[in-house]
Amino acid sequence: MSILVDILLLSWSIFRETAIYLLIGFFIAGFIHIFINPNLINRYLGEGKIRSVLYSAFFGIPIPLCSCGVIPAAAELKQQGANNGSILSFLIATPESGVDSITISYALLDPLMTIIRPVAAFITAMIAGILENFINIRNESFNSSVQKLGCNESCCSNNSSIYEIVDNNIISFFKKILQGLKYAYVDLLADIGKWLIVGILLGGVITYIIPDDFISTYWGNSFNSMLIMLLAGIPMYVCATASTPIAAALIIKGLDPGAALVFLLAGPATNIASINMIAAILGKRSLLIYLSSIAICSLGLGFFTNFLYSWFDITAEAVAGRATEIFPCYIELGASIILAILLINSFLLSYMRKKSSSCD
Repeated sequence: MSILVDILLLSWSIFRETAIYLLIGFFIAGFIHIFINPNLINRYLGEGKIRSVLYSAFFGIPIPLCSCGVIPAAAELKQQGANNGSILSFLIATPESGVDSITISYALLDPLMTIIRPVAAFITAMIAGILENFINIRNESFNSSVQKLGCNESCCSNNSSIYEIVDNNIISFFKKILQGLKYAYVDLLADIGKWLIVGILLGGVITYIIPDDFISTYWGNSFNSMLIMLLAGIPMYVCATASTPIAAALIIKGLDPGAALVFLLAGPATNIASINMIAAILGKRSLLIYLSSIAICSLGLGFFTNFLYSWFDITAEAVAGRATEIFPCYIELGASIILAILLINSFLLSYMRKKSSSCD
């Protein structure tokens, strides 16, 4: 019983330290979701073997979607006319990063990893997308069941007077803000909340169970640890946010930052379900490019990350989690209580929706 209590206390400590950063990250994610027009994104992803991939990786980095949640978005992009390279780039950049995962990286890891992580995701997405457009030239049509959403009244009506337009714009603006907050603190939390909790609990388990010298003693050199992280990450379902406390716990136990980066890239970008769906949408050849790009880039960028930490003389385990010292304890506690309430609310709403749909 005492072991379980100790693990829960360690997990609560991780949750408390990250809550304020997660609230900030979700807030930014909500505004990105509402104020960036999807049609604007689709317009730039259909033409150009390199330009479309660049735009796709750039737009994908801040969007908080997991490796399964990004599949419907990719199917819609395919139906909108995006080329395969830009879709592959989007499928990698989006789950590997996100504003929520960037903020939690700053909280649990360190500023250098916070920068390296989205940059590495961008590089991996660019390489995979360009390879896809130049090697796998065919751009076969894909019959998606995803339905296009029609215009709503606010964007299609042009019969209003100038005063009605002004009033509607004001109402529409506040409505968008409310929709953004709902998306951030209800819908997005419902999507990744359970995986976030699982990641934090695993971080507590790793912190409690694994001895401080276990990784350095039994995992050997850097390449072995990177390979283990790669093989563990590819089939695992873990979102970018939930993977962070796991990586932070492993770093504290002696895992080098390069191997942690391999897990942070390979884990969120791939899992068994997404691999099957990518093969169905883009084909087996594209899937091979997708997996090989993630594997090779993750290992190469992992070695480069170790070089950077060595160059700047930074010891990852010594600086991990230092950013949590910025906020006083009472702010961390208040943020953790708010986040816990929001998580419970999102879980209850999700359960009620599933119950009502099953009854229907």
